[in-house]
Amino acid sequence: MAIVRKKTGNFLEDFRVGQAFRHRHGKTVTEGLFNAFSEFTMTTNPLSKNVRYARAHGFRGLVVPPGLVMNVAFSQTVEDISENARANLEYIGMRFGAPVVVGDTIEVETTVLGVKPSAKDPDRGVVHVRSSGRNQEGALVITFERKVQVWKNDPAAKVDDAEMPSPVVECSLRLPPYEATRDYRSLAHLSSPDGYFEDLAVGDTLEHSRGRTITTEHIALTAQLDNTSQVHCNQFLIDQNPGRYIGGQLIVYGGIAFDVFLGLSSPDVGENSLGDVEYRTGRHSGPVFAGDTLFAATEVRGKRDFPGRPDLGIADTMLRGFKPVKKDAGWERVEVFQLERSIALKRRSYYA
Repeated sequence: MAIVRKKTGNFLEDFRVGQAFRHRHGKTVTEGLFNAFSEFTMTTNPLSKNVRYARAHGFRGLVVPPGLVMNVAFSQTVEDISENARANLEYIGMRFGAPVVVGDTIEVETTVLGVKPSAKDPDRGVVHVRSSGRNQEGALVITFERKVQVWKNDPAAKVDDAEMPSPVVECSLRLPPYEATRDYRSLAHLSSPDGYFEDLAVGDTLEHSRGRTITTEHIALTAQLDNTSQVHCNQFLIDQNPGRYIGGQLIVYGGIAFDVFLGLSSPDVGENSLGDVEYRTGRHSGPVFAGDTLFAATEVRGKRDFPGRPDLGIADTMLRGFKPVKKDAGWERVEVFQLERSIALKRRSYYA
């Protein structure tokens, strides 16, 4: 009787430009998954707390926060794209489409846009992909590109340096219409009184007051998303060659930190949002480990009208995530995340 050692995930030499993946399984956003993530990440938008409020604004049910939509879609790509990755390098052009509510199912497809072997480190390289997620009715709910640093299985394997243009994917935020007959003002007490579009001033930086300590619970949360990357859950793997892995320990899945930073900003810039429009670019500038405490700040970079919606405005912001690191007798604030974020915010004159 033979022992068959199975291979999971792809290595750098397995990727080809133009290659397409229809990822396995899909994921239904159950009440349990929704509750675990909206509570852990400290989301405070009543659209994700109060079904009466959500339905009064025209949604079918409790609205899944954009960070969880991203995580459900992203995690489906891991087995094929980044199970054998060293690090996720960059998010590019992440746009949201149809709203997702509890009970919806997201299925994802990915196209390889580029493969680039490292000129410095022959055992790795970068894979550039475009992923798109659709709901059970075929409506696009999210699309994004990402670049990920992937290990080779064979350091001597030849890998061609190639890139193709990113395909045009039409994806824009779809929201229920504003209806003057709805009594929105009677629900205004359920959200922040000073987080409307009119309250944000270009040039201001909002230092969000709450923090969140990441515990080993991150392992279970990663598993709930079906994210199979071993660097988040398999300490034995890391112990075999600690120098190969960042910090020589389990690293917190970046999507969890991403979602926590969105949640920490929620009371100040998210409670009166009807949705996030786009994350133009984002990156993890430092690792997060169990025991780290995360904080966030939002810089308001611009404000503009939402096309065709006089009741809404778009705030263009930079969300930054930090962790305090002990240094000598004090603490140093180390940036570990940044995200260019555009938010669809209600105008007080229409809703309060």
